[in-house]
Amino acid sequence: MNLAAALLAGDRRALAKAITRVESTRADHREQADALLTELMPANGGALRLGISGVPGVGKSTFIEAFGLFLLERGHRVAVLTVDPSSTLSGGAILGDKTRMERLSMDTRAFIRPSPSSGTLGGVAEKTREAMLLCEAAGYDVVIVETVGVGQSETAVAGMTDLYLLLQLPNAGDDLQAIKKGVMELADLVVINKADLDDAAAARAQAQITSALRLLPTHAHATQRVMKVSALKANGIAPLWEALAALRAEREASGAWAHKRREQSLAWMWERIHAGLRQAFIANPAVHAQLDAATTAVRDGRTPASTAARQLLAAFRSTP
Repeated sequence: MNLAAALLAGDRRALAKAITRVESTRADHREQADALLTELMPANGGALRLGISGVPGVGKSTFIEAFGLFLLERGHRVAVLTVDPSSTLSGGAILGDKTRMERLSMDTRAFIRPSPSSGTLGGVAEKTREAMLLCEAAGYDVVIVETVGVGQSETAVAGMTDLYLLLQLPNAGDDLQAIKKGVMELADLVVINKADLDDAAAARAQAQITSALRLLPTHAHATQRVMKVSALKANGIAPLWEALAALRAEREASGAWAHKRREQSLAWMWERIHAGLRQAFIANPAVHAQLDAATTAVRDGRTPASTAARQLLAAFRSTP
C-alpha cells in the first residue's frame, strides 16, 4: 500500500510519515510532498479547523486534552498540531506536548504532532497548513492548531483556521487586558479557563471582556461569546462545543464559511510565492556577491536601506 492509500485508510504511522515528508527541506521530498498533497485534495475540506491560543500558563494543553477527550466520546476523531518553540541546538520542538496530553495521546482515535516553530512569527510552523490537510485526508474531522503564545502575529493562526479560540486566565489583569486589540478582535470565542480556581474572578473577567468586545467594530453585532471553563474538571466543555457548532452552522448557511476557506487558500498561495521569491533572491549569485557588503553598509549607516535594496534588486533582475 502506498503512502497516500495508507493515509486515506487512517494509518497514523502513514500520517506521521507524510507530515515528516512535507516538513523536509530536501528538494526531492518537496516534490514528493507536492504530489501527495495534490493526490489527497479530494479528501480535504470536511473537518473543523480550530485555532487555539493563549498566554503561557493559561492551560492550553490541559484544555485541549479535556476538549479532545470530550470529542472522542462523541464519535469524533481529533488531530492536534502543537507548535513548540524550537531548540537552538537541534531545531526540534522542546516542550513536548505529548507528555502534557498523556491520556489523549494514548487514544488511537487521536493524533498529536508537535512541530518546531523554527522562529516563525505567530508561533505557527511553516508547514502547519499542509499538515492540516494531511490530517483531514486521514479522516480526522476536528483539527486543532495550538500556537506558542499570543502576540500581534497571531493573525497567522486565525488566517488558516475556521474558528479561533482565545484562552484567558480569570485573574489576568485590569480592564486594559480585556480590550487589547489585535488578538481579541480575531477571536471567535474567548474562553476563561481555570474558572474553578476563583469563580468570582472568572465571572468578573467574563463581564469585562464581554463589555470590552462590544467596543470592537468586528464584534459589535457578532455572535461572539465569552465562556467560563474548567479544563481540569471538564466543566463547561459541552456548552463550548455547542457554541462552536452554532457558529459553524451560522456561517455555513450564510456562505461565509466557504468564502473564508477560498480566501485562505489564495493567501496561502501568495505567502508561499513570497517565501519562494525570498529564497531565490538570497540564493542568486549576483545578490549573494553583494549582500554582505550591502548589509554591512546599511548597518553602519553608510548607505540608506532603500538604496541598498534597489541595488540588490537590480543585481537580481540582471541575472539571466
